[in-house]
Amino acid sequence: MSNRRILRLSGADTRDFLQGLITNDVTKVDQGLVYAAMLTPQGKYLADFFVAAEGDDLLVDVDESLAPSLAKRLTMYRLRAKVTIEETDLAVRRGTGPAPEDALADPRHPDLGWRMYGAQPGDDGSDWDAIRVAHCIPETGIELGPDSYILEAGFERLNGVDFRKGCYVGQEVTARMKHKTTLRKGLATVTVEGEAPIGTEIRRADKPVGTLFTQAGDQAIAYLRFDRAGADMCAQNARIDWQVKT
Repeated sequence: MSNRRILRLSGADTRDFLQGLITNDVTKVDQGLVYAAMLTPQGKYLADFFVAAEGDDLLVDVDESLAPSLAKRLTMYRLRAKVTIEETDLAVRRGTGPAPEDALADPRHPDLGWRMYGAQPGDDGSDWDAIRVAHCIPETGIELGPDSYILEAGFERLNGVDFRKGCYVGQEVTARMKHKTTLRKGLATVTVEGEAPIGTEIRRADKPVGTLFTQAGDQAIAYLRFDRAGADMCAQNARIDWQVKT
């Protein structure tokens, strides 16, 4: 897991500060690892990450490509809060087998196993793409990008958003999508026959339907417009089928 960076937030206001910014309830760190996101005021995705407690400090486990921008965004919001934000030398280990002492369960799905933080990175060689595809779990920089809305990406199902915690940046748009609309677009696991690069447009009856993302075996994660999706879709030379869930 050398592609992760761990930020440390410390100071008397740390929990209250982060609570007002992210999609999940920071107080849950007392029970284990918390999965959350930071959004724009318009409710769009900026970054997803894990939050863990280490004494009075909070550790933020984020993809290395997003770490500088996340740290900058947190610093911008800090104002006069008593919070220090710094990058650490900690690394991530993860696996799906027996969990070591001090490991924390991945809150998104039981099949994603555990994560822990220390001096050395590590990975037990699990087929993470196959696990993600089977359970439609998005990945930073692949299924999750600047145009993503977290409810379309399944964050409620993945324990990444709390609708009772109170205000945070982007909360109004997210709450409105939850309570006042039916999602017309979103991520889904599809059956795929053939291969096409990540980002290939999916079409059906010569109309754009969505985008193909991570593939594993004969399945893939796709972003779909649900009112157009169904059987007999294609992505370049790959055939894509999706069973409407009732």
